Amino acid sequence: MTLKYKPSGVLHYNFTLQDKLFLDANIWLYLYGPPKPRSYWTPLYSKVFNRILRAKSPIYIDVLVVSEFINAYARLKWRADAPHLAYFKDFRNSPNFKPVAQNIAARVKQIMKHCERIESGFTMLPMNDLLDDYIKGDSDFNDQVITEICKNNGFTLITNDSDFRTQEIPILTANQSLLGN
Repeated sequence: MTLKYKPSGVLHYNFTLQDKLFLDANIWLYLYGPPKPRSYWTPLYSKVFNRILRAKSPIYIDVLVVSEFINAYARLKWRADAPHLAYFKDFRNSPNFKPVAQNIAARVKQIMKHCERIESGFTMLPMNDLLDDYIKGDSDFNDQVITEICKNNGFTLITNDSDFRTQEIPILTANQSLLGN
């Protein structure tokens, strides 16, 4: 199978006003996620994000990515702050979660300042095709939906997730395994 689009390197990409960018939740987590030991990816994507902002390239976001960011952030904090609690819901229902929730909400508000909100177009998604692909077991459903959002809106996806390797959308990344190097 020959791919129409081959993922491209984001580190030297020349962002413009004409770009229509959609950042995956993993990128938002590198930029606005919980404090953690310095990730290799955080400074790389921070530089990229600053270049996007300087170029005034439009960034779009959907509730799916916001939801993924919120849930991943909360679970990262659970594993870091309350590993003694066997269940995530025990952490979420504890008094210790309130400041975490406040921090997450503040981070989402910061993210939203840089983005234009869009609708996922749920009624337009080819649900039978997505579910048939999902049944095969090698696709993440949310990734499939993100791919469709990008296709339907002409977005370029910025991601670090190598699961997008075979998707038929323009992708920018710093992940060498996604780039095929």
